Amino acid sequence: MRVVIAGGHGKIARLLGQDLARRGDTPVGLIRNPDHAATLTALGVEPVRCDLEHADVDTVAGHLAGADAVVFAAGAGPGSGAARKDTVDRAAAGLLADAAQTAGVRRYLLVSSMGVDRDPAAGTDDVFVAYLRAKKAAEDDLTGRDLDWTVLRPGRLTDDPPTGRVALAPQVDSGAVPRADVAAVLLALLDQPRTAGVCAELVGGDTGVAEAVAALTR
Repeated sequence: MRVVIAGGHGKIARLLGQDLARRGDTPVGLIRNPDHAATLTALGVEPVRCDLEHADVDTVAGHLAGADAVVFAAGAGPGSGAARKDTVDRAAAGLLADAAQTAGVRRYLLVSSMGVDRDPAAGTDDVFVAYLRAKKAAEDDLTGRDLDWTVLRPGRLTDDPPTGRVALAPQVDSGAVPRADVAAVLLALLDQPRTAGVCAELVGGDTGVAEAVAALTR
């Protein structure tokens, strides 16, 4: 399986790429900074330089040629302002979807965030509000398309070791989840095409990843 991952140098993306490579798949990481290429290569991920804030649809579609799936795991990241939350977390996700449709790649996994469908609490930082709005706009755009999409909404991300046990459902109680477990769930979602059309929240829990993903299809 050839999987193109937008935001290829991000923590979740690197973990997913490494997991794909270990089992013999072909992960491709789209990166903005060429200095990140060596890191991806060492993980078994094919680096492709592509700045999704400035590329056009045909260029991105060219990078998706022959792919079985795309994963949007990009984000403006800490320290970025509200404007880049929009250009990366919303607009770049939409560009990737345009490119997927142009290239004939139907499977699209979007890494979003818990909380996007609720009003932010009073006093929430304006930039974080912009982030949530951008993620929700990306979801709304994707779910209106003729693609085999799945939206994953992780809770608070940590760098803790993976547990292999999660709570995964259309709605779960708020909580934290290791990035490595997010990557494991993404991998399982890629393997389960029947999760197309599903939007699920994810936190740490008591259910094994494979069982949790299988339950989404029941």
